[in-house]
Amino acid sequence: QVQLVESGGGLVQAGGSLRLSCAASGGTFRSYTIGWFRQAPGKEREFVATIGLSGSSTYYGDSVKGRFTISRDNAKNTVYLQMDTLKPEDTAVYLCAARWGTSHQVAVHSYEYNYWGQGTQVTVSS
Repeated sequence: QVQLVESGGGLVQAGGSLRLSCAASGGTFRSYTIGWFRQAPGKEREFVATIGLSGSSTYYGDSVKGRFTISRDNAKNTVYLQMDTLKPEDTAVYLCAARWGTSHQVAVHSYEYNYWGQGTQVTVSS
């Protein structure tokens, strides 16, 4: 099993930046695909980004492409989400998720992930 803890959320002005971290413990981190999702009040959970085991493969949701960057440091058991040019519509609880191994298909649905963190709040003011 693996436990995930997000951190780095907070309040930021539109156009600003934040870097979120997803720290893992209790498992072989390098064997997990990691995804970031977000959920705003009254809206469905939205796929943000995912990263493969080695970090060489990444994929982003259309709403954040070009603004967010996902990366991982397997030696530190941590995945990062660098969030630039933030917009008020980025306001949400951001959750990281893990699934064992890799897939030929990109995992963009929440049900494709087995483990979830508690989330960290990101609020972007205009």
